[in-house]
Amino acid sequence: MATVTISMPESLKTFIDHEVETKGYGNVSEYIRGLLRDAQEKAADKRLETLLREGLESGPAIRVDDSFWARLRAEATDPVARAKRAKARAKK
Repeated sequence: MATVTISMPESLKTFIDHEVETKGYGNVSEYIRGLLRDAQEKAADKRLETLLREGLESGPAIRVDDSFWARLRAEATDPVARAKRAKARAKK
């Protein structure tokens, strides 16, 4: 595991020590790792939201029904069907 050294004002160190004592963390490292994991999760959520918004704004909606899934399965297993669909998309 890598080691990171940080400097902070005494008031922040006091706050962290209080958080460690009152929130059940074993030590300062566990507390900081928890904060970083939370930040990482928020960044991943934001990225997913961005991708979803891009998808929603990327074009007209399509009907997703049994025939859609059947075509998708067929295209996934049939390279000729995939090539035809790619060619059709390129023309648009």
